[in-house]
Amino acid sequence: MSRWWIRADVFSRALAAYHGLPFVRLADGEPDADLLNAADVDVYLQNLVIPWRRRDGVLQLATCEPGPKMLLFARARWGAAIEFVVASKFDIIEAVQRRFSADLSHGAVHELEETDPEMSARRVISRGQAIAMYLMVTALAAGLAFEPLATIITLNALLTLFYFGSFVFKGVLVWAGGIGQLASARAIDAEVRLLRDEDLPTFSILVPMFREPDVLPILVRALRNLNYPLAKLDVKIVLEESDHETIEAARALHLEPIFEIIIVPPSQPQTKPKACNYALRFARGEFLVIYDAEDKPEPDQLRKVVAAFRRAPASTACIQCRLNYFNSRENWLTRIFTLDYSLWFDLMLPGLQKLGAPIPLGGTSNHFRIAVLRELHAWDPFNVTEDADLGVRLAQRGYSVGVIDSTTFEEANCSIANWIRQRSRWIKGYMQTMLVHSRRPVKLARAIGPLGVTSFVFFIGGTALSGLLNPLCWGIFLLWFATSTTSLSPLFPPVLLYFSLVNLIAGNGLFIYLMMIAPFRRRWTGLTPWALTVFGYWVLLSIAAYKALGQLIFKPFYWEKTDHGLSTHTKREAALAVASDARTRSQGAVAPASP
Repeated sequence: MSRWWIRADVFSRALAAYHGLPFVRLADGEPDADLLNAADVDVYLQNLVIPWRRRDGVLQLATCEPGPKMLLFARARWGAAIEFVVASKFDIIEAVQRRFSADLSHGAVHELEETDPEMSARRVISRGQAIAMYLMVTALAAGLAFEPLATIITLNALLTLFYFGSFVFKGVLVWAGGIGQLASARAIDAEVRLLRDEDLPTFSILVPMFREPDVLPILVRALRNLNYPLAKLDVKIVLEESDHETIEAARALHLEPIFEIIIVPPSQPQTKPKACNYALRFARGEFLVIYDAEDKPEPDQLRKVVAAFRRAPASTACIQCRLNYFNSRENWLTRIFTLDYSLWFDLMLPGLQKLGAPIPLGGTSNHFRIAVLRELHAWDPFNVTEDADLGVRLAQRGYSVGVIDSTTFEEANCSIANWIRQRSRWIKGYMQTMLVHSRRPVKLARAIGPLGVTSFVFFIGGTALSGLLNPLCWGIFLLWFATSTTSLSPLFPPVLLYFSLVNLIAGNGLFIYLMMIAPFRRRWTGLTPWALTVFGYWVLLSIAAYKALGQLIFKPFYWEKTDHGLSTHTKREAALAVASDARTRSQGAVAPASP
């Protein structure tokens, strides 16, 4: 069934005949609504069984997996007066979606907000934060009115300390991130070789997509190439109900039965985390991973993740794999973007892991223990960088995140306008995350400790703050450089001046140096000289930061879509994937994955 050897409906009919049971099509005969209970939705979806009819006091259950195990479960759940009919997996899933769409949609949007409102970005600024901001603005205005020089020097000192702390902390992370990586990778590789197919757990894969029909074949090909038993993959292609083009493209691929198309009903906010929350209710694996539509994970990634979880303590809730780009040399932007990602995922995140600090998750290739994900009420649908937020929430609940040496390759943004849309959304999400988790600063500090707070400030808050402050610093420097004015001298007492010079020369120099060494681990040394042009990238980051701030004020939950498939590499990959799909389908009968 995991391949195309037999159609799903033919298989279900044969299974029914083997067990001497009736076969039914739930699309032709809807389950009795009086027998269905919203509180039992997870029971239906996790066990693929649903009450269908009641006849002469006997409850008829529709299942796609009849047998002794199902009989024991059903009798424990519904009593002895039961009998079975057989239906296809897709009919059962679609019947649950039709009946409980509103309940599933409400939970996807409001579960976190209703159970733990302080952890939800639904409210942008809390009352306490509004009061604190008002008091700070008032104090600043009073200082500028009565002691302007002292006030400006104090602000300058705080700014200087922020930049100094940022580059020192990131330098320490890169140093720590290089320790023990090779030994850890070898240990996981050794563990992978001991894994037997029959011992591997079911792995759920969520692929949220919106208006991306052209790149869908790339993802399907990559998932088919995974070195993992297909029968133990539980793949959900998560599509918006209004996205008719991608829905039709997915159905036209005639995917194997391991693929399920989950249609998310319309509701606000229309965000990736909301779609993932909706699809999570249908996931049946022990572990779960998010992939984007254009992702190409390395074939042994899931096996490495299973091995890493087996080696890790029970408190490890997530394994983050590295992200990088398959079109890194397409233009200047993709080269700098690749340097940025190499520094972040290959050096800094391993450094955070080594120091035991919270890790802001990447948007894809984060693999979860699904039970922990549900315990934390999954993703915040109102946070547009839901992954970073979830990483901090995991740390607050005492869970940790591991980073392993397995890469998922993506399409680097090759358009500046498209890149700014993407990065401004990320920075807006970091602003949301900073606001959410600073509502209870004492509780946060107790939960994640001083090092965790340092990481939170420099990685979450600092990413947004530096983008906003950099133009101010550049403007002051350019004013002094162009005019040689002495009017700025009173603002820089000697000690502060020396620290500012250290930030200007050593700090920027260190950041450039870190960008230069970032690709060494992958032997992509041809990218190293491009690090000298990183200032242009910083300018783009500031543009994105100010756009993010504007959207935080006026459109906090708006998910600005990033267009994929713009790269010439992606177009070639899509053509190869379509050709590969045609060859694979010619090897056997094609069975549609879902209605």
